[in-house]
Amino acid sequence: MTATTSATPAASAASGAAPAKSPPRKFDASRFLPLIGPLALFIIWDLVVRLQLVSPVLLPTPSATIVALVKGLAGGPLLWDFLSSLNRTLQAFVIAGVIGVPLGVLLGSNEKAYRSVEFLVDFFRSTPSSALIPLFLMIFGVTDMNKIAIAAFAAVLVILFNSAYGVINARKQRVMAARVMGASRWQIFKDVLIWESLQPTFVGLRSGVSMALVIVIVAEMFIGSDSGLGNRIINSQQVLNVREMYAAILAAGALGYVLNIIFLVLEKRVVHWSGR
Repeated sequence: MTATTSATPAASAASGAAPAKSPPRKFDASRFLPLIGPLALFIIWDLVVRLQLVSPVLLPTPSATIVALVKGLAGGPLLWDFLSSLNRTLQAFVIAGVIGVPLGVLLGSNEKAYRSVEFLVDFFRSTPSSALIPLFLMIFGVTDMNKIAIAAFAAVLVILFNSAYGVINARKQRVMAARVMGASRWQIFKDVLIWESLQPTFVGLRSGVSMALVIVIVAEMFIGSDSGLGNRIINSQQVLNVREMYAAILAAGALGYVLNIIFLVLEKRVVHWSGR
């Protein structure tokens, strides 16, 4: 009886005790790792200018460049150039994607067909597209279509290559399993090969949009143009307006980075089963 009564208060005390608090969340410093590189770059840049290792006439301070970038994008002439380059890049990319993805998938589904054009694809993919500017000048003249066409040409080869190899390197086990289950060639193509090629295709699209931007900027610099970041860079360089020149360079880099991030997010959402 005594043991029973002595155990009862202990049990009631245990039940009345406050629930254990969850441990506090640890500060995750890894989230800030991507900032280390840009901060280090701007610190080194600032030191180089302040120590006059490079003349301020040729290299402005980071703060002056960022101020010029913000002012230019907040309604200044840089905004129009930014939008012009973005417009040309997107037009070139859409043309390249519409041609490159279906053609790459079709060629990849027939390995003999791809092998017959593999040399041409690799040859022109390895040729600097900027070297073809004179050819496109003769075909399209000094027009916007010239810049869009040469950027689309460069991007379509990258997209086609990745799409084709995505189909060619599809997992053989899945193709064999579909054949064992009696699937037709068309069913294997649309239900297996296309899905297997999605991840390499997205890699190609991401590389293609970056390639299109690079070629558009180069074309704006060396082909007659009245707008665009490339035009802004070369014009600012010629009059030694280095703040605007570096602001335009930063704007071009930011545009390329944002486009890359957009395609990374799309890839993770669409090809969510790949484990990336």
